[in-house]
Amino acid sequence: EVQLVESGGGLVQAGGSLRLSCAASGFTLDEYVIVWFCQAPGKEREGVSCISNHDGRTYYEDSVKGRFTVSSDNVKNTAYLQMNNLKLEDTAVYRCQATNTWVGTYWGQGTQVTVSA
Repeated sequence: EVQLVESGGGLVQAGGSLRLSCAASGFTLDEYVIVWFCQAPGKEREGVSCISNHDGRTYYEDSVKGRFTVSSDNVKNTAYLQMNNLKLEDTAVYRCQATNTWVGTYWGQGTQVTVSA
């Protein structure tokens, strides 16, 4: 069965850190672009960061530059989003997406990140 499963969300104080994981099963991540999205209550889903397992290139949305780091471990078949110096406005459901132009797109179920004052 093809699955993407996120973990690592939770409640953290502002300024704290969390590391989200996106574990793939049933397929290998090494031919995919991994995108992390977030969706806060009442807001549209937006892209936060992505990494291409083709060439290692990464992208960060301006509000997370310098605070978040995206990575992928092809041995563990897992992608990560390290989130440091978290802010109240980072509170959202975070979902990972694995996309390959030729094969298709898979989504994880999402993990809640809540940042408190």
